[in-house]
Amino acid sequence: MNRVLSGMRPTGPLHIGHYLGALGNWVRLQEEYQCFYFVADWHALSTMYDESGTLAQYTEEIVKDWLSVGLDPERSTLFLQSAVLEHAELLVLLSMITPLSWLERVPSYKEVRQQMSHKDLATYGFLGYPLLQTADIIIYRANYVPVGIDQLPHLELAREIVRRFNFMYTGDEEGGVFPEPQELLTEAPKVPGTDGRKMSKSYDNAIFLKDSSEEVWEKLRPMVTDPARVRRTDPGDPEKCPVFELHCFFTPGEDREEVVQGCRTAGIGCIDCKKVLYEALERVLEPIRDRRAEYVSKPDLVREILSEGNDRARSEARRTMSDVRDSVKLYKG
Repeated sequence: MNRVLSGMRPTGPLHIGHYLGALGNWVRLQEEYQCFYFVADWHALSTMYDESGTLAQYTEEIVKDWLSVGLDPERSTLFLQSAVLEHAELLVLLSMITPLSWLERVPSYKEVRQQMSHKDLATYGFLGYPLLQTADIIIYRANYVPVGIDQLPHLELAREIVRRFNFMYTGDEEGGVFPEPQELLTEAPKVPGTDGRKMSKSYDNAIFLKDSSEEVWEKLRPMVTDPARVRRTDPGDPEKCPVFELHCFFTPGEDREEVVQGCRTAGIGCIDCKKVLYEALERVLEPIRDRRAEYVSKPDLVREILSEGNDRARSEARRTMSDVRDSVKLYKG
């Protein structure tokens, strides 16, 4: 089977935006590919180097979320990046052959530094973020990486580095140690939060996968709607309503059409509309919540799954690094 690799940084609990943008796709991919999914704790340190105390807690939490949405440790390897030290070894070797200008031209390098101007990101760890991504991918000889359009420059950099390494150390740009990873383009929808902005933990506007049914409703009930609909009798425009954006993701077509008709004619109020969304959301979240509760009650099982995944990933990475060392012709002793 062709191999897929992807990862997530443990920066907080996962929300329905993560489910729509990545996790649902990950679950589907494990039906067709040999999948490696990792908790990217070293990547998190590239911007959270002074907040490392939360990483261990969030690592177990997001693994619980992965399992609750349907990732199967029998079909996918779930592991922790920092538990496989070969990632760091390959990063060091790749850093010897990667021109500095290749890293500086990655679009997100300047963009994120501007967005996070309050933090000193003039570090090698942040500049080398895409190089570590390359090591993450190619150490498992992944054929495909699910990415959004904004991540394509990172993947093209990985292919350039693969070609350079293969040609420099094996004389074969296309058939050396590493295959060139290809993209599996995935749509990254902009999921609105309860305040109308993009859903984000940092905005305090997220509906988390682990939220109880009561918490979900308490977040939906005051959610912003069409600002022009001031009174119950005012007709609304669903196209201007963040609640309707969530309907488009979760509410079945027939129910959604009834919401549209009721909104445009003032046949239903905003609370009625939100109740329909709540019921649709609960059909998705309730089974996720139930599965998560099982893993919450068995913390040792989560650690065991992660430990077994670490072992499988480590074994694969060691095979790759043996070939890498042979190609670079490092002294064996």
